[in-house]
Amino acid sequence: MAHETSETPAASAAGAEASSGRRVRWNKVPEVTVCFWIIKVLCTTVGETVADLLNEKAGLGLTGVSVLMSALLAVVLVVQFRTSAYRAGVYWTAVALISVVGTLVSDNLTDDMGVPLETSTTVFAIVLAVVFVVWYRRERTLSIHSIDTTGRESFYWLAVLFTFALGTAAGDLVSERVDFGYWLAAVLFGLVIAAVALAHFALDLDAVWSFWIAYILTRPLGASIGDYLSQPTGDGGLSLGTVVTSALFLSVILGLVVYLAVTRKDVAQPQRTARHAA
Repeated sequence: MAHETSETPAASAAGAEASSGRRVRWNKVPEVTVCFWIIKVLCTTVGETVADLLNEKAGLGLTGVSVLMSALLAVVLVVQFRTSAYRAGVYWTAVALISVVGTLVSDNLTDDMGVPLETSTTVFAIVLAVVFVVWYRRERTLSIHSIDTTGRESFYWLAVLFTFALGTAAGDLVSERVDFGYWLAAVLFGLVIAAVALAHFALDLDAVWSFWIAYILTRPLGASIGDYLSQPTGDGGLSLGTVVTSALFLSVILGLVVYLAVTRKDVAQPQRTARHAA
């Protein structure tokens, strides 16, 4: 009786490489699906509530929490860079941690150093623009469908970090300084994201820029939702607290990541490029 064999995607790709003489390049980030955006918003919410939770409950202060979370992020990013392809668990752990660290960067500037939100928002926007310019000049693309080299992955995670820092500062500026409140701020950012989506699908706005604009805006959207759920009613929230809000959203994130890890619905097909002759 013949034995039935099965090939993993990596094995299939290796076979294709050997037979075609072409090098397989695996994208290190997920396909942009509905699940992608749901988890992204949930991670931004967790970034806001976990940062507040650790700062208030752990007794480490902003500096201590920042050092701890930055160290954890560094470890996870090392694992992420060492993987040969996208892994849902590793990738989304890195996103969740970078959400917390991005929030803490902005909070340290505002709370500990007294930097006005207008200033930090402007600085983060400029730094992010510089990252995009250098990234494009070196790689000729900002597409997340081609994060298949160490250089591109480095630019990608650097950009993600500053989108979170920028989103935190901009979200705080709108909800606190402009006095919209958490709920109205969430609605505002949600409408702007919807407008970007409409411009992309109906008016043919460039896909790469549509993605990055929406990616930046999901940070203040998620933060506003997190603050609305966790903050006291006297401050305009529902008073669920940071513990309950963080636990709720982390549970949903875990469930979705496990689903994606099992189904692999967000795994991009590898690109093949001709190998240079020896």
